[in-house]
Parts: sequence; C-alpha cells; structure tokens
Amino acid sequence: MNQPAENRTPSGAVSLAQSSPTVGTFRERDGALEWSGRQETLRIEPWGPDAVRVRARLGGPVLDGLPGALLDEAESTESSVKIEDGQGRLTVGALTVEVNAEGLIRYSRTADGSELLAEERAHFWWPGSRLYTAVGNGHHRLEQRFAAYEDEKLYGLGQHQHGRFDQKGLVLDLVQRNAEVGIPVLTSSRGYTLLWNNPAIGRVELAGNGTRWVADSARQIDYWITAGDPADAQRRYSAATGRTPMLPEWAAGFWQCKLRYRTQDELLAVAREYKRRGLPIDVIVCDFFHWTHLGEWKFDLDEWPDPAAMVRELAELGIKLVVSVWPSVSPLSENHPVMEQRGYFIGTQYGPMAHADWPDKGVASTVQVAFYDATNPGAREFVWARVKENYLEPYGIDAFWLDACEPELKPGFQENLRYWAGPGLEVGNIYPAESARTFYEGLRAAGQEEIVSLNRSAWAGSQRWGAALWSGDIGTDFPTLRRQIAAGLNTALSGIPWWNTDIGGFHGGDPDDPAYREVMVRWFQFGAFSPLMRLHGFRDPGMPLGPDMTGGPNEVWSYGEEAGAILEAYLRLRERLKPYVLRVMREAHEEGLPVMRPLFLEFPEDTAAWGVDDAYLFGRDVLVAPVLEAGVDRWTTYLPAGATWADAWTGETYAGGRSVTVDAPLERIPVFLRDGVSLPIAE
Repeated sequence: MNQPAENRTPSGAVSLAQSSPTVGTFRERDGALEWSGRQETLRIEPWGPDAVRVRARLGGPVLDGLPGALLDEAESTESSVKIEDGQGRLTVGALTVEVNAEGLIRYSRTADGSELLAEERAHFWWPGSRLYTAVGNGHHRLEQRFAAYEDEKLYGLGQHQHGRFDQKGLVLDLVQRNAEVGIPVLTSSRGYTLLWNNPAIGRVELAGNGTRWVADSARQIDYWITAGDPADAQRRYSAATGRTPMLPEWAAGFWQCKLRYRTQDELLAVAREYKRRGLPIDVIVCDFFHWTHLGEWKFDLDEWPDPAAMVRELAELGIKLVVSVWPSVSPLSENHPVMEQRGYFIGTQYGPMAHADWPDKGVASTVQVAFYDATNPGAREFVWARVKENYLEPYGIDAFWLDACEPELKPGFQENLRYWAGPGLEVGNIYPAESARTFYEGLRAAGQEEIVSLNRSAWAGSQRWGAALWSGDIGTDFPTLRRQIAAGLNTALSGIPWWNTDIGGFHGGDPDDPAYREVMVRWFQFGAFSPLMRLHGFRDPGMPLGPDMTGGPNEVWSYGEEAGAILEAYLRLRERLKPYVLRVMREAHEEGLPVMRPLFLEFPEDTAAWGVDDAYLFGRDVLVAPVLEAGVDRWTTYLPAGATWADAWTGETYAGGRSVTVDAPLERIPVFLRDGVSLPIAE
C-alpha cells in the first residue's frame, strides 16, 4: 500500500528550506522499501546479512540486469520494513536505513542508533543528495552525495600509485589505467563498507565538506552498503560479489619472469639453471611477442619450435608455464577479419575500430590494433576457443597472464567506445573483470579446477573469476617500493586477495649497480611475504619496443654474489612458508579475508593501527615491516595492542601497543609472530 510521506519540522510547520519541498510516497514491495517523488524512484532492499542494495532512477522504476559487480542473488537474510510518521525504515541485522519525506537516506547501527553515514544535500534548495543531469537517450551524469565526518578514515578504491593509505581528502578517477586500478569499494573507520556498483567512468571525491560519487553517463544510481568492523565487512562484501577460488599450490611458490625470454632455448636455460643450483621455483612466464601475430594467440614456431617438449621438460622439473595473452588483435592476424565481421571488437562511435598502435611481426612500423570485446559472450567464446586450440589442447597450458587488460587504449577516450554491454562511459570499467571471466569460464568448461590468471587491471568482483592483480609497470627505486605497501593494502580492502608487484619494479634497474642491488634485495624480501611472489622487470640495458626486444638479466644470480645469496635465502624461506601461505589462502577462499591485511583488520580497537601504512599482517599471525629506505640497518615499526609479538629472527618478545626499533641488516626484513605462533622463518 502506498503511503504519502509528510514533510514537516518537529514543530509541525511545513519546512520552508525549499520553495517547493518534495513530499514523496512510500511503499513496501517484496521486502524492499521504495520511495517515489518528483519522478524519481528509490529502492532499498536487503542484500545479504547486515547489508542493503540501493538503486535510484529518474523517470521510471529501477532497472534490473545492468552491468555490475553484485551476484545475481543475495544471501537470504531476515529484515523488516516499517512506514509511519512520514518516514520509512528498513532494518537488516546490524544495519538500519531511514528515509525521510524528501527521500534523504540515513544509515545507522541497529544496536544504538548511532549514525554511520547519511546523504547530504549540496544546497538547501538545489541540488539534492542525488543529482541527475541528462546527457541524452535516458542516460545521466549521476552524482551521489554523502556527509563528511571529522576524523573519518577511508580505505580501498583499488590500487593507486599516490602512496596514500588513508584516501580521505583525495579525488580519484574511476577509470582503468596501467598501474591505476579503479575498484569502487570504500571501507570507513566509522564502521561501514560501500560498493559503488556502477562500472561507469567517473570519479569519487573524498573532501572535507562531503563525499561525492560521480558517474559521467549511466542510467541509474546503484550501490551496496554493509555495517560492521573491517573483517566482517570483507566477509559480507566477498559473499555479495563472489569469493576467490582456492589458490593452487603451484601458485603459492616463486614465479620467475623477465621482459622477455625470446626463445624456447632461453626460457629452458633459465629453468634448468634454477634446478642446477637447487633453488626453489614453481612458475616461469613466457612473455609477449612469443606469438606469430598479435591476436593469433599461438606460438611462433620459429622461436618456440617444440612447445610440447618444453612443457614436458618443465613439468619434469616441477615448473608451471604461464603464457602471456593480450586482448589486442593486429590487422595482420588471421582472426581479425572474422572477428570484425561478427562484431567481436570493441566498437567506436566515430572512426575505425582500432584503439592502439602496436608493433607486430612482419612489418617495419606499428599497426593499428583492435581489442576484443570481453563484455560480449560471443567474443569471449571465440577468444577462448582460439586459446584452447593453440595452448590448452596441444600442450596442456592452462595458466595465463592477461596483460594490458584495462584495455590499454591509446588514447583512452572511453566516450568514443561502444561495448556489447553498453556505451564506453557507462560500462568501461568492467572490462578487466570480463576479460578474466573469459578464461575462468573457458577453463571451467574444459574441466579445470585450479584457475589463476595474472591481470594488470581489475574491477569489483574480479576475484570470483580467479584473477590475481599485479601493480603494473612501476618504477625501480625505494620511493616506488614504499608506495606499493599502501597500494597492496588498499587492493586487499577492495576484495582482491591475490596481489603482487614486479619484484624490483618494472622500468629499468641495472643489475650491476650496487644501489639497485639494495633495492632488489629489500623488494625481494617484501615479495617473499606478498600473496604471490613474482620476479619481473625490464632491466637495463633495454631495447626499443618491438618483436625482437629483451631486457637485461633478471634471475636471482644476476645481482652479484652478496645480493644473490640473500635472494636465494628468501626463495627458501618462501618455500618453507608455503603451508602457511596456503592456509591463509584458504581463509580468502572460504571467508573472503585478504592475505595482506592492514593492522586494523585484526585490531580494529587499536586507534593507532588505523594509521600504519608501512607495515602489514601476512595472514593473521605474521607482521611484516619491509625496509623502505636505502642504507639503513635499524628499522622502527608499530606493533598493535592486544597481542604479544616475537621477533621472528631473534625470538625477543614485545608487548603490543607500541613502536619498536630492531636490527635490520641487509639480509633481514623485520618480521614478528603473534601470540606464540611458531613458523619456520629463521633457518
């Protein structure tokens, strides 16, 4: 039954804050609370324990079936709707949602009524908390405004290279770029986590005078919010968007990679040398330009003459082969004509279906390449069919590196793109998740149980497709290393538990330079305590971009005797830790808890823990404090209150709730074990 809302002040007089105040209408529908007024429909419905989904649209009822990150069905949960005194209230466990006569929303804790988050008008007259600016054909530039709170800290939003852990005060583009991954999930120190369930290009503004989410062109506002401490919020969020699969044992060890091994002989020589030296290695990666033409997704047999023998020998050595697959298709590719005819490329509103210039074999200059449309089910099936035919079926290769999956457009004019799922401005951010989906669904259909893809970009929900994220093409110095701690922690709070960096950074680095060797050692130590441990980079001396390119050596023995011995020691440390790593990965799979954890995830009551951006927990029991400066042999870190901590190298114990300074010679990364836990870190 529809019930008119009343817009009155506590004294009973009609509010004069607006010249023509909106008095909306409430109703309950299928357990959801709906408000309608001024041609806007607002729908708030339970969406899992302690959580609701909020959708709002101008000009009609809310729409189902639009692209987003939430699973199609939410976990069933008890809730109640109450409409009285001109207001509506929906209660779902720990979260209560109140809507007033004008359609303004307030979120509070059910237990005590304290405010978690509330919408806020931009102006007492116009605009309100939700703004729709028409851009044509039923699409709007959307704005969703919330109040700002003193001392609130905000985390998540994917992976960025600004180096800030607490995102409060920043303006961030919601867009995918190399090393900048937009995942619109925000965790607040006030006790809520919010997903902006909209893949539109836009931005989020976390200002002192309010928070504003913006979609440049979309059809409706859509977000999800849950109440609870950060760990519970991660459980709720991962349940709503899909849990990550269980990480295979082979992926928990050491990955060897460089830009690039140019031939089968080069790659096998490196694999053999690791085994000759008795060094642990689980994965070796075959990088780009191993193909005939970009977008043919098969080995060039002139350089890789017997892939079957290569895979067979690697398997005998206990090494998994991961192969690079790009989403771009050269006009020289045998697949280009049929893909263009079938509409399997990302289209354009104006101009040809070519989105980047790129080198290819057989031509002296670059060619204009297109990108397959990963939002198109037919295109996903086509690409997977080629990958299956050329990698999986003949050679048993079932692990892939999905590089440039933003996609890497040049220039990145999303407003000119036309995807199967919708216009570029409306759906562009979802591409990397759909690209990972191509391989997840293909491998599942082929009977594969263990699925991992290495991705340069991601969106909300990517984790359910077995996507591991790495931090992109970054620098090779200590300031860059420091920024990766915040990047990894915010990625973890964005629902992506499988994360890593190019150990040593990507752009350059001279293996013969003592200063860079120090960077490599400290970065390698951090890598040993990262969710995935992968050595990669384009080392000096490099070559110009092209099919013949390679970089300098990038194996653990490439960095001299002293550094090499330390790197070897951390290879063995990672091997000893694999049972613990897999146990933590099990928590990510079953509970949705990240592997790399901010201190406050385990110690939310310790206010100091919310400000630590240079240390983290590796699972529940290991606190890691990477050395992030050159030339130091002592390092200070904070140990959270509520636990006792033991130095993993010396055994000395410390009470939590204070900072400690410990020895950190070049061969040692400060590591602490929680409450008497015993792990084989020191040999």
